Amino acid sequence: MKVAFIGLGNMGTPMAQNLIRAGHDVTVWNRTPAKAEPLKSQGAKLAKSAGEAAKGAEIAITMLADDNAVESAVLHSEGVAEVLPKGALHVSMSTISVALSRKLAEEHRERGQHYMTAPVFGRPEAAEAAKLFIAAAGEKSAVERAMPVLEAMGQRVFVMGDKPEMANVVKLTGNFMIATVIESLGEAVALARKYNVDAHTYIEFLTNSLFAAPVYKTYGGLIADEKYKPAGFRIRLGLKDMRLAIAAAEGVDAALPLASMIRDHMLTAIARGMEDMDWSATAKLAAENAGLR
Repeated sequence: MKVAFIGLGNMGTPMAQNLIRAGHDVTVWNRTPAKAEPLKSQGAKLAKSAGEAAKGAEIAITMLADDNAVESAVLHSEGVAEVLPKGALHVSMSTISVALSRKLAEEHRERGQHYMTAPVFGRPEAAEAAKLFIAAAGEKSAVERAMPVLEAMGQRVFVMGDKPEMANVVKLTGNFMIATVIESLGEAVALARKYNVDAHTYIEFLTNSLFAAPVYKTYGGLIADEKYKPAGFRIRLGLKDMRLAIAAAEGVDAALPLASMIRDHMLTAIARGMEDMDWSATAKLAAENAGLR
C-alpha cells in the first residue's frame, strides 16, 4: 500500500519503520529533515513537505505533537488535504482535540477524501516492537481499509465507533487515567520513603500483588529509579493532553476534577524547570513537596 507518514518523533519513527518492514511503499516527512534521513536507507522515500508526501498516497498518516502541528500539516496551503487524491484516506494517529478532529472530518468530506482516527497507547519501546494498542474510529469502510497498516504497527486494534472523534475521546480519557496513576504512585512512593521504606522494594510489592498492570510496572519503575530523562513522553505533552481532556469534558458538561488538579501539578513542575522531563516527573514534584531530596 502506498503510505505517506507525516511526523517522525519518538513514536512516529518506529511506527514508520514497522510499515517499511511490512512491505508498504512509505514516503515520510518531518519538520526537522534530519530525523527523516535514517529511514531513507531502510527503504523510505523522503519528501520536502507534508503535501509532497501525500501526493498520490492511498493512505496518509499523521503522527504529530499537537493540534497546531496537525492543522499546519493538513489544512495549510499545499498541505495534506489539498493534495491527497480523492477517495484516499487520512488516518490521524495524533492526540488531538475533539474540535479539530471534527473539523478535519468535514474538510476531507468536502474534498471527496476519507478520514478516520487511530490514536495509540504505548511508549516508544512498544512502538519499536509493534506492540502498540490502537483505538480506531470512523466509517466502517475506512477502518477496514486501514486495518493492514494499523496491524503492522500494533498488537491489537480496537474499533470504538463510526465517528472519528470517538477514538480521540478514548485516547484523551486513557491519558487522563495514566496521569492519575502517575500522580497516585508519586504521592504514595513519597509517603513510603518518608517512613524509610525503600522505593524499589515498595514498587516490587505493589506490582507483584494488587497492582500488576503494565502501567504500574512501567511508571513505578521510572519513579523508583527517579529516571525522568530521556523523556518517553514529555511533561509538556502531558499538560496538553490534560487541557484537551478538560475541554472535551466541558463540551458535554462532564466534570473532571482530578484532571484539573493534575494539570496544575504539571504546570508547577514545568515552572520548576522540569519541562524536558518525562511526564512521570510529577512524582519528583510530589517528593519535593514531601521534603525529600
